[in-house]
Amino acid sequence: MLDAAPLVHPFRAPPSLPRFLAAPLRSAFLILLSLALVLPVLAVFAAWLPGTVGGEQAGAIVREMAATVLPEYLWTTVLLGLAVALGAAVVGTASAATVTLFDFPGRRALEWLLLLPLAMPAYVTAYAYTDFLQFSGPLQVWLRETFGLEGRLLPEVRSLWGAIWVFIFSLYPYVYLLARTALSERAAHLMEAARLLGASPARRIAQVALPLARPAVAAGVALVLMETLADFGVTSYFGIQTFTVGIYKAWLAMDDRLAAAQLATILLVLVALLLHLELRAQRRMRFAAGGVGRAGSAEAEPLRLGTGGRVLAWAVCLVPVFMGFFAPVLFMLRPLAADWSVLPWGRFVEWAGNSVRLGGITAALAVAISFVLAFAVRRSRDTFTRAVVRLASLGYAVPGAVIVVGLLLPVGWVQQAAPAWGLPALVTATAVGIVWAYLVRFCAVALQSLQSGYARIPMSLDDSSRMLGVGGVQLLSRVHWPLLKRSASAAALLVFVDVMKELPATMVLRPFNSDTLAVVAYQLARDERLGEAALPSLALVAVGLVPVILLSRTLRASRR
Repeated sequence: MLDAAPLVHPFRAPPSLPRFLAAPLRSAFLILLSLALVLPVLAVFAAWLPGTVGGEQAGAIVREMAATVLPEYLWTTVLLGLAVALGAAVVGTASAATVTLFDFPGRRALEWLLLLPLAMPAYVTAYAYTDFLQFSGPLQVWLRETFGLEGRLLPEVRSLWGAIWVFIFSLYPYVYLLARTALSERAAHLMEAARLLGASPARRIAQVALPLARPAVAAGVALVLMETLADFGVTSYFGIQTFTVGIYKAWLAMDDRLAAAQLATILLVLVALLLHLELRAQRRMRFAAGGVGRAGSAEAEPLRLGTGGRVLAWAVCLVPVFMGFFAPVLFMLRPLAADWSVLPWGRFVEWAGNSVRLGGITAALAVAISFVLAFAVRRSRDTFTRAVVRLASLGYAVPGAVIVVGLLLPVGWVQQAAPAWGLPALVTATAVGIVWAYLVRFCAVALQSLQSGYARIPMSLDDSSRMLGVGGVQLLSRVHWPLLKRSASAAALLVFVDVMKELPATMVLRPFNSDTLAVVAYQLARDERLGEAALPSLALVAVGLVPVILLSRTLRASRR
């Protein structure tokens, strides 16, 4: 009788590699992968160190900026953030409470219509309102011709308050989505109990529903503030002096990379503070969710509104949708309907091809990297692995302007230290740099989707597979991958759409003659060719509708 061949566990190291080296090599690979994704953040902070190139001048540069531009950047950024946060909190909470706590005709449709502004990039909304409301726009021209008036009839839309308007109606869905989820899971049941105790509707909303939704609103507001701080398209187009605009002016206009690094560091500290507040709010949301059963929520019915209440509910829900989506789309469709011949149809295919190519490459790489990171956490739940993976997922909270500075700073250091190396040209003259920036920014999106998919796969499947001799790469390909195809597809789609809409990093790092839809829309709008900017802008809106539709379908399915 022949002896059976010894079983070789698929996840073990090959015979030529000692077993005690396998774990350190895997850890080293994870560290290198995470460092590649967190390098921009480290490089920005390294600009302050005395041993780095220019680090000795850090204090002098900060003092000079503090005496000149820094107060304006700080004041404008804080004022913009506070106003947008307040407006988005009011609009998002009011609309979420209306569709969740009350019953009126059209409520089901409004639940997903309120998500539509997520498909509209804020800078596209800014172009649309500028084209329609500016001095030479159709509205003011019609008012002057109809009523015989002269001069400017409406406030200048390209101003701080115009930017606040654009951001509020572009970003309120972040608050709406989280507040609606919190209210639908917890508030209806407790409001029913308050009704049985004799509380009036106004008191039930003020003392029961809104306090329960407060952590969710805080988390949504933190996301709104991070998006506002990271924006470049709206603030630059409107001429508002924020930190993001200051970073680009310092780097591109004044050719002062050290000043750009100092501004990027201050902006990064603000974002880190907001991220900390958002995580605290998320923990409070999980704490508040305990003790309230889903069955009890399902038994409570929304309050049916009368005629006057229905009108108010429609106004609360329809105004944000119209201002954040339908009005900008109509404004951009006007030049398309007026004269199709002026539109750049020939170049449009080239711009769309560049956007799709970069989006596809980045989506594929982001999903592959996220699979490695998520699988590492799946098989090793130790503190080290979780810390490394969490470090790699910080890029989504980092503004695109900071990522650009963080990538180009090391390139400049290498160029000064070793001019013969080809690293600067590889990063700045090819697609390597821009794809790298995209991965730093959006890998966290794919990672979150895959980790959510892994959470639905019981660990017993892994144990059973290993007992049958399937582990390591085979476990990933034969067991996990078939169960994670939908999560991977969703991750790739989200990364693809985010890449299509990304503006700051694309403007600086794109190769020559590789304009994308986002960059072209910005350049045409900046050159006052708003009619021509409508075509690429509407294409970005159409692409952004895809994840919004999928999100609305997911929310409807979760209610069943």
